[in-house]
Amino acid sequence: MTPLPSSARPLFALLILAGSGPANAAPPPIQETPMTGGDGTVQQFDHNAYSLPLDNMAMTQRLDFSVGNSFFRNPWVEAPSSTEARDGLGPLINTNSCQGCHIKDGRGHPPSGDERAISLFLRLSLPGAGADDDTLTRLGVRPVPGYGRQLQTAAISGAEPEGEMQLRYTERDVHLDDGAIVTLREPHYAIGAPAYGPLPGDLQISPRVAPPMIGLGLLETLPAEALEAAADPDDADGDGISGRVNRVWDMRRGETVIGRFGWKAGEPSIEQQSLEAFAGDMGLTSNLVPGTDCTPSQACDRYPDGGTPEVSDKIARFVTFYAGSLAVPARRDMDDPQVRAGAETFNEIGCAACHTPRQQTPQDTERAALAGQTIWPYSDLLLHDMGEALADGRPEFEASGREWRTSPLWGIGLAQAVNPRAGFLHDGRARTLEEAILWHGGEADTSAATYRALPAERRHELIRFLESL
Repeated sequence: MTPLPSSARPLFALLILAGSGPANAAPPPIQETPMTGGDGTVQQFDHNAYSLPLDNMAMTQRLDFSVGNSFFRNPWVEAPSSTEARDGLGPLINTNSCQGCHIKDGRGHPPSGDERAISLFLRLSLPGAGADDDTLTRLGVRPVPGYGRQLQTAAISGAEPEGEMQLRYTERDVHLDDGAIVTLREPHYAIGAPAYGPLPGDLQISPRVAPPMIGLGLLETLPAEALEAAADPDDADGDGISGRVNRVWDMRRGETVIGRFGWKAGEPSIEQQSLEAFAGDMGLTSNLVPGTDCTPSQACDRYPDGGTPEVSDKIARFVTFYAGSLAVPARRDMDDPQVRAGAETFNEIGCAACHTPRQQTPQDTERAALAGQTIWPYSDLLLHDMGEALADGRPEFEASGREWRTSPLWGIGLAQAVNPRAGFLHDGRARTLEEAILWHGGEADTSAATYRALPAERRHELIRFLESL
């Protein structure tokens, strides 16, 4: 039977396919304003689309933004150096600048050919059994002896990188219901040339590509109580979606709190995420994170350092301010009939059950530019089981090896304008938005199956909607 065109396809048919959820549930909202990031939204749609400050930020704060940008963008160097504010790199690193991973403040990408991976790296751990409770409480994982929690694939002069990240792909075809075929590439990871002892047989590996930086300050203001209220860990409403909060260690507060940043919501704040990245990616210490990912057997203290700490509190504040002030670009093509139809399909097939379209920031925030904003991040910031095909098998705090935080979709239509090589999902395996949809499983399995059943016109409309974000 030939599928009905979108103008004639009855809504109830889609709802039957996708699962309509509780009868009294309010339908997800459809965005009617281009101001995705509230009053701070910017009109920038080229390779600089992710690099502008909040449009409603006071002019007196623009200098702080620029200073933070300089420390985010420019490379750090080995010590000793005349560049005293930016020395102390390493000895074991993945890159020498924040921008090296977050390309133009956007997504990273997998390596090509024999290219060394920079903006895609491997998190490491061992199964939690046998680790002491304090380690799991504070780190969320059990580090690997001799290697720590992350594979450093580069090093300063005289030091030995921990190993090589090896990546190869196999391809498989997904057959859609109308006969169309989409080829997915499945990544396979290994570690070559391990330099600090044999790798354990029960090693857990999780690939992570650098995520975009936009809108982080707005997401940080969302009340923890609101995130927890949106969670449904036991699927009490019977809609097949059981989002959970991750509970992680907050170094500043010295207690366990709700996580919201990172691919598994493993970080509670922009400050902690930024300074953990300085330590893990560039081997730079700070007062908040005084130790790097070096292990005792690697004897990293035999190399020159850049002082104690290497990232001063002042620099840490500038970088944290910068990361929390990057604006979200405006929606585009909202009056296009295909885009509007795609927005309806997005909600109808259940995508909005996790990619919550609208959030509201509170009035009582420390920064006026972030207060009282209606924003459209398309995320609940919760953990969801994404199925075996996307599982990394590596728990992190309370996140399982099959769970990932719902990635915000705002700005996703500009991802490859900012970085033409950008990929989608946690390791950049998806080259297109359609590939990303087709990788979804677990709690998203019904929505992905419904997408495969849509006629080509409806699929195209949904992709057009995502490209408008």
